[in-house]
Amino acid sequence: MSDQQFRPAHSAFDESPEVKEAAALSLAGKRLDRAAAEALYYGASLHTLARLAHAMRLRLHPEPIVTYVGDRNINYSNVCVCACRFCAFFRAPESGEGYVITREEMARKIDETLRLGGTQILLQGGHHPDLPLEWYEDLLRWMRATWPGLHIHAFSPPEIFFWSQKFGLSVDEVISRLRAAGLDSIPGGGAEILQNEVRARVSPNKCSADQWLYVMERAHKQGMRTTATMMFGHEEEPRHRLDHLFAVREVQDRTHGFTAFIPWTFQPAHTRINVTASLPAPAYLRLLAVSRLVLDNIANIQSSWVTMGPEVAQLALFYGANDFGSLMIEENVVAAAGVSYHLTRHEIHKIIRAAGFTPVQRTMNYTPVDPQPED
Repeated sequence: MSDQQFRPAHSAFDESPEVKEAAALSLAGKRLDRAAAEALYYGASLHTLARLAHAMRLRLHPEPIVTYVGDRNINYSNVCVCACRFCAFFRAPESGEGYVITREEMARKIDETLRLGGTQILLQGGHHPDLPLEWYEDLLRWMRATWPGLHIHAFSPPEIFFWSQKFGLSVDEVISRLRAAGLDSIPGGGAEILQNEVRARVSPNKCSADQWLYVMERAHKQGMRTTATMMFGHEEEPRHRLDHLFAVREVQDRTHGFTAFIPWTFQPAHTRINVTASLPAPAYLRLLAVSRLVLDNIANIQSSWVTMGPEVAQLALFYGANDFGSLMIEENVVAAAGVSYHLTRHEIHKIIRAAGFTPVQRTMNYTPVDPQPED
């Protein structure tokens, strides 16, 4: 089944008995199994999904607040040997357009982030073939010594698994060494779709779905918190998205280490995937709502204004999202695909308040940050 074959009901009056039964389970606070999730994702009206997801969001977060984190995405390098077909950001090792960030440039970016009220740096790069693990450890030690209060949210599971293979170390050893050097938490990047047939087509040189999940589970076992993501709307089918959600839920049942789930739509410009346009807002909101309903063990669902724009991200606050993501002082990967939204803290606050909520800046583990400058 493709997105074009979806036949969701236009209203609750048109919904099947299976959809109504699944909706009743959700409203009763019962866990959805795969059949119930399929009934809702494939057959419920968008209004029903909004009603169910928002009700669950209010059960988990009855307070009228929407959180966000003040951070900056710094891509330490664009050199990568993976050559994923969906990525417009990477450069091959032999390219003259590759870079590795200097300490001076990194310091400028971090200092500016802190001046703007940020608390966190999200640090990611490609699979660089020539940088030793000590390079990353030295970078973390320098960051920790220079900015002791900075939260370092860095290095996705594919990067960690790549280093494990490259340097002949276990995943646990790599994580332990990075933690000792100053790593605080791991972002959920590189997940795309956690289904191996899809990954073999769009990112054949990157870690498998099982390996991505394994890295996260080992990080959780060491006491680290992480996020989980999904990039959808490329060469997967809707059933693969449900595979992804249930795989994440299974790990979370064992570890309780994921703090948030963040889905966003694939942006096709300048990539090597033949998709003419990204999925429209209703498809994004449908998946977001189903994510909230399936992932009953992950406290927070983030909306994605970076890919969807501020209006759709605001609407997402009524489709299960309780978090507005990030101030995102800098973002390069999505921008490389031709999508570039920018919001100031003042604009984020205005959008959240217009939806009827109170904006609260937070840390990665959802501790409120105070004071919260408006500009």
